Amino acid sequence: MSNHFTGLNLGPPEGDTRLDLTDLYAFQAPADTSKTVIILNCNSFAKEAAFHPEAVYRINIDNNGDLETDLALILVFSEPRDGRQRATVYLATGPEARKDEPAGEPIFKDIEVSLGPEPHLHTSGPHTCFVGVRSDAFFIDFAGILNLFDYKGGKNFTGLEGAPDPSRWTGKDLFANYNVFSMAFELPTSLLGAKPAVRIWGRVSIRRDGQLVPVDRSGNPTFANFFFTDEIKPLFNKSKPAQDRELFLDHLIHSMEHVGGYSREQAKAVIDAEGVLPDMLSFDPARPGGYPNGRLLTDHIVAHRLAMLSNGKIPPDGLKPHTDLLKVFPYLGTPHAHPDPPPA
Repeated sequence: MSNHFTGLNLGPPEGDTRLDLTDLYAFQAPADTSKTVIILNCNSFAKEAAFHPEAVYRINIDNNGDLETDLALILVFSEPRDGRQRATVYLATGPEARKDEPAGEPIFKDIEVSLGPEPHLHTSGPHTCFVGVRSDAFFIDFAGILNLFDYKGGKNFTGLEGAPDPSRWTGKDLFANYNVFSMAFELPTSLLGAKPAVRIWGRVSIRRDGQLVPVDRSGNPTFANFFFTDEIKPLFNKSKPAQDRELFLDHLIHSMEHVGGYSREQAKAVIDAEGVLPDMLSFDPARPGGYPNGRLLTDHIVAHRLAMLSNGKIPPDGLKPHTDLLKVFPYLGTPHAHPDPPPA
């Protein structure tokens, strides 16, 4: 989940896990309060141990509240050869940050993608970058969620199956032994230009017939997969945050009415209080971190989102954050040597 499943039956965008954006994190660097860490992950159920060479991955930052990108980190990758791959990272600002094609200053050129256990860390001026495979920090009792909801292999969750029952949790973390492909940055907080907060969202596009076509996006955690049907998700993947309230507010309200028993007015009030529309991760560096102010690697996102969706009806699952996280950049743990196979 998070975005680890682009719809329960739809599968990853274009059928390619390399194009499946999973989690977006933003938090203050633990050892340096003047720096911010931003991490965008993809490719959890990796069928190919690489980033997509025909894709453009973006971390978009709005720093003035107009829902337009003011700062972007744009990543492109080489064709993997002999178990190696290289990446170039552009830093774009202003109008260049809003272009579809990669633009701006190449702050990291042809850097090594880490495909083994030891992370290759790259520095450029005040910026630090890591790209490569790491242990996935996301945790979820997915089997327990299927038990809680009336999900019988159909297209979508339809509602809670009777009264929420703690015994339906299995205590098993689906992602305890999975890896993820990570794009991680430690940047001067001043670069973000927060006034006072920034809004961050990820995008991946694939080149098709000479044009870049958007195929996935990532903002608030466990958002689209809990609130949208498989039929709506493709439209969401291709849209921009500025369109979100017009296109998707009614879908969120319907899900919350159905699962949590909210009235329309109550649902809208919670949506606004949570700040989940538009789907951009909000981060104010001057305030304590942890979702919904950015997102920490240890945040129990699933519990937070289920409480919102169900109006507090769903009992705790008992899961804890992963214990292999690092205290230093890139913070995600050493990749598992033999990760579990993708779920059927």
